[in-house]
Amino acid sequence: MPTLSQLLEVGAHFGHKKERSHPRAKDFVYAIRDSVYVIDLEQTLEKLEQAIEYLKSQIDTGKTVLFVGTKRQAKEAIKKTAESLAMPYIVERWLGGTLTNFETISKSLKQLVQLEELMKSEEFTKYTKKERRRIEKKVARLNALFEGIKELKFIPDVLFVVDVAAENVVTSEAKRMNIPIVGICDTNADPTLINYPIPANDDSEKTIKLILQTIEAGIKGTPVKISKKESETKPKEDVNLSTELASSENEKLEVNLSTPLEAKEEK
Repeated sequence: MPTLSQLLEVGAHFGHKKERSHPRAKDFVYAIRDSVYVIDLEQTLEKLEQAIEYLKSQIDTGKTVLFVGTKRQAKEAIKKTAESLAMPYIVERWLGGTLTNFETISKSLKQLVQLEELMKSEEFTKYTKKERRRIEKKVARLNALFEGIKELKFIPDVLFVVDVAAENVVTSEAKRMNIPIVGICDTNADPTLINYPIPANDDSEKTIKLILQTIEAGIKGTPVKISKKESETKPKEDVNLSTELASSENEKLEVNLSTPLEAKEEK
């Protein structure tokens, strides 16, 4: 598991302004700085550990976890983690009905697989240049939507979602289908809608990457590899969150608690 210092370094504690936050997110808030919520990272670690235990138990029993993260900051990490765990993923646009109308989606997935097989066969050379071009365009269009789920045969057993507030259609479909959800929840999200919420800054690419690296390592039973780019200072194993946030001597932290938070609200 990462340390509190490592979570601080990647900005996992940065929430949204109070007026833009969900009332139920207060349970995961440590303090307020300049009207901006600071997430309680001790709870982040606790919830992350619970999420890993649950995901591992599901995957170890042959269940399928669909990883979803369509925002720019999440795409690369979601795809890497899902592929490493041999799980399906969606990093482009979520197509409405992916869960609630899976039968129709399955037809498109089968068509994509059939067309890709056709393109690899000798039969494809018998088509005219115009027909081949039309098929290639269709495959490219379908791959843009379904690349990460084209091997998905059944409705997934579990969903992992980055930014549950932005992915409200995803979570809504999952709730309708009674599919458990594990998700990274910023302070603008309602954590009660998620079975296993992980309170953290879901606008930070480094935070998302660290959490997903930890999940992948936890499921595989391997150590978390954190590069210097993710944590540029030597982690302190016995860090105290209240001391770190309150210390005026920690110049780097004082800067992080002002500038990045303001920049986040400008997005």
